[in-house]
Amino acid sequence: MTASLFARTLASEAMLDIFSDRAIVAAMLAFEAALAEAEADEGIVPSDAAAAIVAATGAEVDVDALVVAARSAGSIAIPLVKTLTAAVAARDPKAAAFVHWGGTSQDVVDTAMVLVTGRALDLVARDLDRLVDALVELARAHAATPILARTLLQPAQVVSFGFKVGAWVAPLVRARQRIARARDAALKLQLGGAVGTLGALGAKGEAVARRVAERLGIRAADPWHVQRDDWVALGCEVAILCGSLAKIGADIALLAQGEVGEVAEPAGEGRGGSSAMPQKRNPVAALAAIAAGVRAPQHAAALLAAMRQAHERGLGDWQAELAEWPSLFLEAHGALVALADATSGLEVDTVRMRANVARQHGTVFAEAAAALIAPAVGKQKASSVVGALAGRAARGEGELDALVRTDPAFAAVGADAIAAAFDVDAAARRAGEVAIARLDRLLAAPTTSGDSR
Repeated sequence: MTASLFARTLASEAMLDIFSDRAIVAAMLAFEAALAEAEADEGIVPSDAAAAIVAATGAEVDVDALVVAARSAGSIAIPLVKTLTAAVAARDPKAAAFVHWGGTSQDVVDTAMVLVTGRALDLVARDLDRLVDALVELARAHAATPILARTLLQPAQVVSFGFKVGAWVAPLVRARQRIARARDAALKLQLGGAVGTLGALGAKGEAVARRVAERLGIRAADPWHVQRDDWVALGCEVAILCGSLAKIGADIALLAQGEVGEVAEPAGEGRGGSSAMPQKRNPVAALAAIAAGVRAPQHAAALLAAMRQAHERGLGDWQAELAEWPSLFLEAHGALVALADATSGLEVDTVRMRANVARQHGTVFAEAAAALIAPAVGKQKASSVVGALAGRAARGEGELDALVRTDPAFAAVGADAIAAAFDVDAAARRAGEVAIARLDRLLAAPTTSGDSR
């Protein structure tokens, strides 16, 4: 495909190649070759005609001319079949009559998109695995590293950085499983002929379809011209992945802010610079992930809107779906590559993390402190007492644990219990233990194969 200049900066070269114009046309020609060979095997097309068709699919195609012709024809497959027919006729005039026998334009295009999407999903799976592995390693390494948990963008309690990273990993692992299931359902042959009955192939229609699918390495299936549920479900899963990647990007960007300074993306020549400010170190991987999260919902919405395909063949909505489809994969893979590269070398400032906890003057342990007296005075009273003390701590009147020790409401509470309630490392260890246990359960869960055949 020809993406815009700005879209290309957010995509990977590998995914741009997969959805390039020439790659899609090549996949369409692969369908035509497989169809001719399958029909020859079933005695529908003469074997020499099939051989001429297969040979002609290797000829050079003027893609730009196809695009121009398709604007009038309504489908890129129509001028492609005409071009192929002419190429076959130049080799064997009699064989030209058998080009595209029993197929229809949507069979060619949908199957081609299935083929290139399978390759796209292989790339997504590879780099999703790479990102998950990097994050799991990061979570384990920092299972007990104290960091502020933040709710509604405000300091809340102490957890561990490993706990935070574990929350990044879990949706990715679930996405990996759901995409694998959606892939198995969606990547299937499209071959139905004019209205989905395979009428031109007679009683041998299903046998031909099985042979075509086998040659192309995909699953045989009933025609799904206007039954877009499995296909769109796959697209929506990719969009959900983009949302999960955007969450990671947003967290990294917030943690990397100068005022916070708890993480930084890897440095490198030309990476994250500014045209005006030499000191800048911008989180460019986070940028790519956030951009994917912004754009993907619009693509998914277009796919859903395009499901209302009328009667036995859609008018306009199928074409809209085709135009949107590659963008989802460009967004997802661009973000995956950027985050996988960045997180494998993410700089973690554990000293700054601990210092940011200390700047809260112990107020992040207010809930734990209130729990010490709640059995005696009731939860509401305990919350009120500790809330007032936390307000004093926030105003600089002392650390909350020191204020607690001198407050009459805590007279019956032992010093060791108060110290435990305000123990930064103990809070981080508990969060880390929770995180690692969750990760281990998640990673041990059975996975679904991504093999579409």
